[in-house]
Amino acid sequence: MKKLALVCVAIAVIAGAWFLFQPKGQSLSAAQTSPLADGAMVAVVVPAQFTEQEQMGERAYEAKCAACHGANGQGQDGVAPPFVHRIYEPNHHGDMAFVLATQNGVRAHHWSFGDMPAVEGVTVSDVSNIVAYVRALQRENGIN
Repeated sequence: MKKLALVCVAIAVIAGAWFLFQPKGQSLSAAQTSPLADGAMVAVVVPAQFTEQEQMGERAYEAKCAACHGANGQGQDGVAPPFVHRIYEPNHHGDMAFVLATQNGVRAHHWSFGDMPAVEGVTVSDVSNIVAYVRALQRENGIN
């Protein structure tokens, strides 16, 4: 009976965390919603325009990150998590976390996708641009 109660509490905690960390919707105004591709985990509102740095980040993201993390940070079910998600908000995963993740890889700790390997051929400058792009997507989707 005690085990059953513990399992129920664990399920409730997991369900509550899942609900808490789901991105909130936002009106579209001048922005567009990125289509939800097969396997994408979240719908993403894309800003109407990006700064020059964010544009460079978008190109670098598409070249090095999108294959796993999906177009526009939507994630891919069974592959890698979405970056347009409250778990990756700046107060929880600062910009340096992205740099360290690309340089060293990351042990799985929020998601059940497995460990992320280091990313070959990405400079700190590339990652700074990628982070600027991801942060622009996050802001457009109410993640600050």
